[in-house]
Amino acid sequence: MYHQIHTYTELQQQIHDDLRIQHPEWVESNGESPMCDSYESRLTELLGASMRTEANGPIAATYRALELAVT
Repeated sequence: MYHQIHTYTELQQQIHDDLRIQHPEWVESNGESPMCDSYESRLTELLGASMRTEANGPIAATYRALELAVT
C-alpha cells in the first residue's frame, strides 16, 4: 500500500520498516538487525551528503545516490 511521506523522520521510519519486511533473514531472534542498521546508516550518510552538495540542485542527484547504494 502506498503511504505518502511528509517528513524526514517518516522517511527514516519507512526505510527501517521496509528493510525488515524485505529481508526477514537479516532480523535476529531478539528483533535486532545489524545488517539493516548498517544499510540505514549508510543511506542517512548518502542523503546528508547529497542534501549538502545538491541543496539547490535537482532531486535526481539524491535518487542517483540511492541507486548507487543499492547496487
